[in-house]
Amino acid sequence: MRNKVLVAAGLVVVIAIGTYMLAGTTDKNVNSKPDTAVVEMDTPSFKEMVQSYSMRTVQAESASISSTQLIVKESETKSTTYRLPADEFFVSIAPYVEKTHPCATHNLTGCQGEMVEEEFNISVKDADGNKVMDNQTVKSQPNGFIDLWLPRDQTYQVTIEHDGKRAESEISTFEKDDTCVTTMQLG
Repeated sequence: MRNKVLVAAGLVVVIAIGTYMLAGTTDKNVNSKPDTAVVEMDTPSFKEMVQSYSMRTVQAESASISSTQLIVKESETKSTTYRLPADEFFVSIAPYVEKTHPCATHNLTGCQGEMVEEEFNISVKDADGNKVMDNQTVKSQPNGFIDLWLPRDQTYQVTIEHDGKRAESEISTFEKDDTCVTTMQLG
């Protein structure tokens, strides 16, 4: 009789552990890999999508853009990787007066600059002094950043002006360069 009770108790324990393990992996399968897709888009559509994340008209858990790719994470298990155009480099600049944050790889959905939806005059010159942008008025986005698409593999002198204040910085667009510039303090 005692052996039957032990066997029955053992079966109950095995069934309970099995049920617990099965229920625990139903909601989030810890052994499964996230669903990741790699997508190529035409340049105008890609730039429009990037702008939609910057303007906060499209939502995602995160959308980080490096010098070579945009990774959009929609959930814990779903992300999409987009390749950047081969001849253009994305850089996002958050001019500031008082508050900034350290950043290297821009997160379109997470980074927040100080100066939201304000107008700036921007000039960009290449290393030879050729004007890429000449005192162009640009409005920062709801995230406080100004997005620029510049030719790759070059060095530029960027000047930003706002309400009589000015910031200058040298940036470059090589493969390992940062896409998030938060060091341009207006003074």
